[in-house]
Amino acid sequence: MAKIIDGKAYAEGLRGRMAKTVAGLKSKHGLTPGLAVVLVGEDPASKVYVANKAKQTVEVGMNSWEHKLDAATPEATLLALVEKLNTDPACHGILVQLPLPKHIDSDKVLSAINPDKDVDGFHVVNVGRLSTGQESLVPCTPVGSVMLAKDALGSLAGLEAVVIGRSNIVGKPVAQLLLAENCTVTIAHSKTKDLPAVVRRADLVIAAVGRAEMVKGDWLKPGACVIDVGINRIERDGKGKLVGDCDFASCEKVAGSITPVPGGVGPMTIACLLRNTVRAACAQKGIAIPEL
Repeated sequence: MAKIIDGKAYAEGLRGRMAKTVAGLKSKHGLTPGLAVVLVGEDPASKVYVANKAKQTVEVGMNSWEHKLDAATPEATLLALVEKLNTDPACHGILVQLPLPKHIDSDKVLSAINPDKDVDGFHVVNVGRLSTGQESLVPCTPVGSVMLAKDALGSLAGLEAVVIGRSNIVGKPVAQLLLAENCTVTIAHSKTKDLPAVVRRADLVIAAVGRAEMVKGDWLKPGACVIDVGINRIERDGKGKLVGDCDFASCEKVAGSITPVPGGVGPMTIACLLRNTVRAACAQKGIAIPEL
């Protein structure tokens, strides 16, 4: 049976290291990293997520600001708020929670964020920096996924990695991160021929396709490390249940290590958001960026 990769425990340790780093930045440099989160509308899942972000930001000693706007807020008003945060020296990270209401152009809003404060890592400048190997702010879920893989496997150099999914939020950036770790990377997707055979080559599988329990145990190379990014709600035995993109029961019997859902990659996302905010604050103040 596979070793279970405990993302919740790893994220807790990362937040602990950040709390010490933030305390040091305060005492040595008078710097308190600050994160502003903007929520437009009343999406229930987004409200819970934003509340968790604010709670964890404060717990590690950082400043947290929440800007809650009505769903009918004009695009121009949101853009004006983003520009205000861009010029606020106390705010080092800006996150506009997605999805936005349909009347607002998400691309326009994300592009309006100062790339150096773009702690989601979605700005085209940060995408370009990542793809060319420059220092950049990288989307949080991909960073957390690679951290968990390295914790399970040690060095990733020379491994064959298959990323299932080619989204701008996970698939493409995680592939770039794996290239930087000297993996041989294949990005598989809905048009890939004989997907199980492609996945079966992999020492490391990153599943980020958004299809419940798609990856089966017989798709895996025995001993492979499986990082399951998917979060899908299904009905089973008359109850709602969260499952990943991998069929955990069958994959666990073949993999060498695997992340559960929930409790795997999910907890890493907010922890890596806080990490990005600390890194952004240091970069803006000309302080050496901590490894964390």
